[in-house]
Amino acid sequence: MGNKKHISSVIAGTGSYIPENIVSGDSFLNSTFYENGLILEKDNADIISKFSEITEIIERRYIDDNLLNSNIATIAAQRALDDAKIDKETLDHIIVCHNFGDIHHGSNRMDILPSLAAKVKQQLEIVNPDCVSYDIIFGCPGWVQGAIQANYLIQSGDAKRVLVIGSETLSRIIDPHDRDSMIFSDGAGAVVFEATEDDQPIGIIAHKTQTFAGNFASLLYMSKSCNPAANDGNTYMKMNGRKLYEFAVVNVPHVVKMAIDKAELDIEDIKTVFIHQANGKMDNAIMKRLFKLYHKDSVPENLVPMTISWLGNSSVATIPTLLDLVIKEKVAGYKIKKGEYAVFASVGAGMHINAFVYRF
Repeated sequence: MGNKKHISSVIAGTGSYIPENIVSGDSFLNSTFYENGLILEKDNADIISKFSEITEIIERRYIDDNLLNSNIATIAAQRALDDAKIDKETLDHIIVCHNFGDIHHGSNRMDILPSLAAKVKQQLEIVNPDCVSYDIIFGCPGWVQGAIQANYLIQSGDAKRVLVIGSETLSRIIDPHDRDSMIFSDGAGAVVFEATEDDQPIGIIAHKTQTFAGNFASLLYMSKSCNPAANDGNTYMKMNGRKLYEFAVVNVPHVVKMAIDKAELDIEDIKTVFIHQANGKMDNAIMKRLFKLYHKDSVPENLVPMTISWLGNSSVATIPTLLDLVIKEKVAGYKIKKGEYAVFASVGAGMHINAFVYRF
């Protein structure tokens, strides 16, 4: 009897779509921001400057008017398939992680009929009916949960190849009169996970997810415009920023530690942390708190690649986009090495927190 082989879920290919439209802080100089039904009297230049200081976001990306969420998801997917060098007809599953479906330019109505995964499969022109396609609606942690789901499918033996896409067009669902809207952006990232047999565990080796709905489900929600004169019946994405920040900084480190403990590793074994690009200062605070759990006073340099300053927060797309850029060595100071461990972690609407440990 030989050594038992491990079935592992490994990354076979990555791809992303980063919109070309760069939206700087200056784009909001002529905005009219409201708070509690009243126009904010502060100078917009000061509001924008303070916003950038708190979030570390300097610019963000919006898609072209003629594109939809399913279109950019398809572009990222095709790039991941090309990178993996596989026949698209051999995919067992396509999982598209998003929150708002397709929203046409000039509209505020969400379209998820059929699911984005069905639309992506159609746009990729995949014929095979055994390629099962469905969506995951899980807030910003959607792509991480999609990867965990792909791992379940592969570990079960039912799937060999699963395409997991995170794609969002938040520019179409934000309130132009809400200063928090400056956080959000558009983008898509896709990853092909593939079953591999190996003598030792590689790929996704441990994961942990928690849902804190009871007291925290209303931290991110849909509501009317901050502008009291708006009577078009539209609803927009809203958040309780301060409470959300506090929730994430307190709870995310514990979930990440649970995943690392499950993998029987120490924080020093982790060489890269792919964290949801929600808010630069918040992510830094989460990392400091995580290291405190291991009785360490500082976070090592070049552990946490960040793209939020120039890409903003594209929800489910931030982590797969970041992964693609790091793997392709497009984030200065970061390079993936075989055998190294990484952590992927996210937090968002629900409130959900999840993390998985990956060995390259």
